[in-house]
Amino acid sequence: MNPLLHELFQRARFLSKELNQALKQHGLFAAQWTVIYCVYLHEEMTLTQIWKYLNVEAPTITRTVNRLEQIGWLATREGNDRREKYVRLTENAATQLSEIKETIIRFEEQSLKGLTEEEEELLMVLLKKISSEGE
Repeated sequence: MNPLLHELFQRARFLSKELNQALKQHGLFAAQWTVIYCVYLHEEMTLTQIWKYLNVEAPTITRTVNRLEQIGWLATREGNDRREKYVRLTENAATQLSEIKETIIRFEEQSLKGLTEEEEELLMVLLKKISSEGE
């Protein structure tokens, strides 16, 4: 295994674990936050749009959205086709969003405190070059 990719996987797992800890106070997990934030950015999305955007398997997104709907974070409605489901934030979620965003910002600042702004920009460029197709 390439040591660089191994380190990337290790860092990703570490960050996910740490984000789960930070979000615990809000009763959320990192995977749930990712879906909430995705829907927040786009205001309303179909399940298909969410799993394609997040690059996650459809059944995983369906389960996550169903759970978030049960606990009052998301609301769904059927589209023109019964199989199509639209997702949006509930009013409850919208009111709690600013507090969660503050938690996320603190997490991000803590996670990136060892990098300069230039290093962050370089890392972003380099990460975008990584592809499973070698593009």
